[in-house]
Amino acid sequence: MALDGTMDRALSRRAMKAELLDAETEAALAYAWRDHRDEQALHRLITAYMRLAISMAAKFRRYGAPMNDLIQEASLGLMKAAEKFDPDRGVRFSTYAVWWIKASIQDYVMRNWSMVRTGSTSSQKSLFFNLRRVQARIEREAAARGENIDPVALRAAVAAEIGVPLADVEMMEGRLSGSDFSLDATQSSDEEGRSWVEALADDSEQAAERVEHDHDTHTLRQWLYSALSALNDRERFIVRERKLRDEPRTLESLGEELGLSKERVRQLEAAAFAKMRKTLENQSREIHNFL
Repeated sequence: MALDGTMDRALSRRAMKAELLDAETEAALAYAWRDHRDEQALHRLITAYMRLAISMAAKFRRYGAPMNDLIQEASLGLMKAAEKFDPDRGVRFSTYAVWWIKASIQDYVMRNWSMVRTGSTSSQKSLFFNLRRVQARIEREAAARGENIDPVALRAAVAAEIGVPLADVEMMEGRLSGSDFSLDATQSSDEEGRSWVEALADDSEQAAERVEHDHDTHTLRQWLYSALSALNDRERFIVRERKLRDEPRTLESLGEELGLSKERVRQLEAAAFAKMRKTLENQSREIHNFL
């Protein structure tokens, strides 16, 4: 961390010593980069506004990210701004770059806040970066009026202020209330205590479910074999080729092999299915009567 701090200060000192660009010089550099891909012009433009990137990065230190990483993300946003900047619009580069720098830093902070993705929509991003500030302001205003606002009313007021559903506010409060914990950590201070991962429900197939599944599969196979046995050889061949192959054959190919028309093969297939259905229905009635 000490090394990081030294690098931060050195970079900040270099950025503060960079030239200040007037509007004409800035526009000339932007045109040189856009029209001629002049890398020296791009370097001057980026260097001149690194102080802006560093200043914006510093505002996000409270989220716990290393300052060097924040500055790097701010620099990426600055470079994206330079790539997309259109000097013909008559806007100063700094005004345009602010949005790209902020967006780049915010995306980085949200990606690294938690292993669970905190949010990706514009409303979730607005909640992440404004929830605490809006909550504090609403509480101050209520206190100035001599009121004590309860948590439910506070969440509703925040949702209305930011323009998001109440459920999103409740979700984001939970996400921001604490950091991630390892599932290998013990549930108590006792080293021999059970770890949190041992308390998770086992989603794998249980022994009883496996036995029941195997029994049902065996029964279904017996029923299918019995239904197929009720067919003659040609019908059984058609059903097997049409329904039991990984790549079912077409009516036309079966007709060519059997010396029949495509329509005749379709009729035989329909008759075979009708026989199988009747056999299965009879078996079902026999089982019902037995039970």
